[in-house]
Amino acid sequence: MIVELDGKMAMAVLPANRKIVVQDLREVTGSEEVKFASEEEFRQKFPDCETGAMPPFGNLYGMDVYLAESLMHNDDISFNAGSHTEVMKMAYKDFDRLVRPRVMSFTT
Repeated sequence: MIVELDGKMAMAVLPANRKIVVQDLREVTGSEEVKFASEEEFRQKFPDCETGAMPPFGNLYGMDVYLAESLMHNDDISFNAGSHTEVMKMAYKDFDRLVRPRVMSFTT
């Protein structure tokens, strides 16, 4: 999910079966204002990806990455690879090393 934290776009990475608790995300990031970014707002930031299929490498697009705590307990992480038809799977430890996400509790 692409969110805006005090007007700055960031990426929130969470399991597909979870939902972001906006108040929790606000608290753990110390942000005054948290909102979901619209597709129009973030589409141009990902010119090489289909809208809604961006991989969780926000750091490559100049965004902070916030990872739901539950994902760090998995051996692997799977995600869209820039399209709605391609999926990547990689070891969580490699994802963590490449992205250095901020691991936090913000889902239900």
